[in-house]
Amino acid sequence: MKTLLALAIGATAALTVASAAQAEGGCGLAYHRGPYGRCVPNGPVVVARPVVVAPGAFRVGVFYPGRGYWDGHRWWVHRAAWHGGWRYY
Repeated sequence: MKTLLALAIGATAALTVASAAQAEGGCGLAYHRGPYGRCVPNGPVVVARPVVVAPGAFRVGVFYPGRGYWDGHRWWVHRAAWHGGWRYY
């Protein structure tokens, strides 16, 4: 009896997992489900181009896309005017 119960529980779990993996009624490539279940297109794909800069040619206070601001020691994401100069954070 215990064996039969264990087999029944195992079969039920296997069928539950298999039914959840089905993707019926999908939106297709480049679309996803939006509000109220309708298919909406994904946003445009933006490919970042690599920044090619000669070694040692980084200038202080210049924003480099994909890196941030260089302050002479390390890269920072943000900067703001502060007491007549710049504050990096």
